[in-house]
Amino acid sequence: MKQRSKNYTVPLIIIGILFFIIGFALGINSYLVPLLTTALNITSGESYLVIGATFSAFLIFAYPAAKIIQKIGYKKTMALSFIIFAIGFLLFIPSAKYESIGLFLLASFISGVGNTILQAAVNPYVTILGPIESAARRISIMGICNKLAWPVAPIFLATIIGKEINQVALTDIYLPFLIIIGIFIILGIFTFFSPLEEIKAVGEDETDLSNCPYAANKTSIWQFPHLVLGGIALFLYVGVETIALATTVDYATTLGLPNPESYAFYPSLGLVLGYICGILFIPKYITQATALKICSWLAVIASLLVVLTPPTISIWFIFVMGFSCSLMWPAIWPLAMTDLGRFTKVGSSLLVGAIFGGAVIPVLFGLLKDAIGSQQAYWICLPCFLFILYYAIKGHKIRT
Repeated sequence: MKQRSKNYTVPLIIIGILFFIIGFALGINSYLVPLLTTALNITSGESYLVIGATFSAFLIFAYPAAKIIQKIGYKKTMALSFIIFAIGFLLFIPSAKYESIGLFLLASFISGVGNTILQAAVNPYVTILGPIESAARRISIMGICNKLAWPVAPIFLATIIGKEINQVALTDIYLPFLIIIGIFIILGIFTFFSPLEEIKAVGEDETDLSNCPYAANKTSIWQFPHLVLGGIALFLYVGVETIALATTVDYATTLGLPNPESYAFYPSLGLVLGYICGILFIPKYITQATALKICSWLAVIASLLVVLTPPTISIWFIFVMGFSCSLMWPAIWPLAMTDLGRFTKVGSSLLVGAIFGGAVIPVLFGLLKDAIGSQQAYWICLPCFLFILYYAIKGHKIRT
């Protein structure tokens, strides 16, 4: 690892703010899904397309985002993402005015593009900011910032609108989205003038291959099995984590529970508790791979209990599922990015593209909900967690 400033406090604070923004932007979907289902009188499968539109941007723009980073650097890429975010959020206003699901999907997709570009910059940045073996600890800190923001978004919207979600008209979202646009523009300016340095991973300089011999003779990212399998694991992880974070309000509404928007908080609380464990235990007491194994086993058990227990009890096991998801991203990301050398930026774009799982799996969940009911739809989580368990046990080791 190249020598860098020993004090990472200021960069971590700035990146922490950006991770909060990522979570806030994605958390908006938790409010929009039940709102659109009621206001537009559409099915759950159709309303979950909003989440699909947001995450589909990750598949399409992950590689272009890596090229943008190579061209203008990490910091300017981060600032650019806020401009795109603002455009996407602005489009939500005519979407509501014309009550157009098509415009809502377009607005969600554009905000997803902003999220893609921001994540393509901040995730590798925090990974290579310090030693790779402690990356999960740094990512856990960022995860707290990110996941606390998920429930903030629906609570913010509900507070500004001041109505029960089943009484909200689409035009009521004008004011909160105008406020959000203003905040994002200010944050974009702040990021552009922030003191973030441009950094590189070990061996990323193509003129010096000696620091990363494993990558020296590679010609493609597809020659890194641990990276490819890590991408699949992230694809599945993002999908099931999105289900845990974005479906609780809808599930609580289906069960007729009071104040359903408050249930958005509990999975995020579980994730934050898990991140705290990661900060305390990695790498001093357990490795990143061990943390992934523990969380994968817990997730398999929790996903079974969600579908097998009575509905009013099962919703609390989504909290456990959220807790078990906590250290998956912090562990999978550095395990998959180990020893990529000059392929670091392109490899990270593959992992960012894997966030597309947040488009596919929640939409499948919505279709299953329409077909077999809210609770039984959570069966989709089990095979996803089983593959992540495989990656934790064996998949990340497929390297020589």
